[in-house]
Amino acid sequence: MILLCVFLYEFTCIVYFLSQKRHIFGTFIEFYMSIREKIKEEIEAGRRGRIVMPSDFETKYGVENTKKSLLRLTNDGFLERLARGIYLYPEHDELLGMLYPDIETIAEQIAARDNARIIPTGAQALNLLGLSTQVPLNAVFLTDGSPRKIEIGNRTIKFRKTSPKNLAAKGKFSGLVIQALKELGKDQVTLEDVAIIKEYLKKEEPEHLYHDMKLAPSWIAHLFGDLLAYYYE
Repeated sequence: MILLCVFLYEFTCIVYFLSQKRHIFGTFIEFYMSIREKIKEEIEAGRRGRIVMPSDFETKYGVENTKKSLLRLTNDGFLERLARGIYLYPEHDELLGMLYPDIETIAEQIAARDNARIIPTGAQALNLLGLSTQVPLNAVFLTDGSPRKIEIGNRTIKFRKTSPKNLAAKGKFSGLVIQALKELGKDQVTLEDVAIIKEYLKKEEPEHLYHDMKLAPSWIAHLFGDLLAYYYE
């Protein structure tokens, strides 16, 4: 009789333990699922085609919960992983299929996340100004943030550390023009290039041009000076 009582007691304890364990595990799953659903709802509230990063949610939900949720949403096909820590809330077109954001948009969002300044340089700057029709596979941006390289499909974004002077331009286009002309070189700039560049620079405020010409090599500053003369004729 005593042995039977001991057996029943131990059996009851085991059943209680298992039920509590199942309850705890179920609560954990429910908690994790709710975070995933909350993150999904927040993403759905924004526009399709936008970049999603863990930093958008980590403060609110924690690093590990965010990481697991984004991974699950990617496995479910809700998100598209572009690179490590960079996701896309995809937009689809009936003819073109999935639409991807341009490299500049991705680079700008990475810079915003890192609280860094960037400016396109080299072949990327030429393409953005229409001075070259070639879309570079390696897009290079000067930055005051951390240097790094990020693979996005068959393209690469490179962030190259630079001096503050190269990021000090006030004009929206003038800093880009300076970088593009540096890439071309003084002896390679054609009259057609100058005509295209002047159309962009005409969109700048004269005071911005005056400020930014001081940051440029003398031969580029001369071109800016010609345009300032145009303003004050």
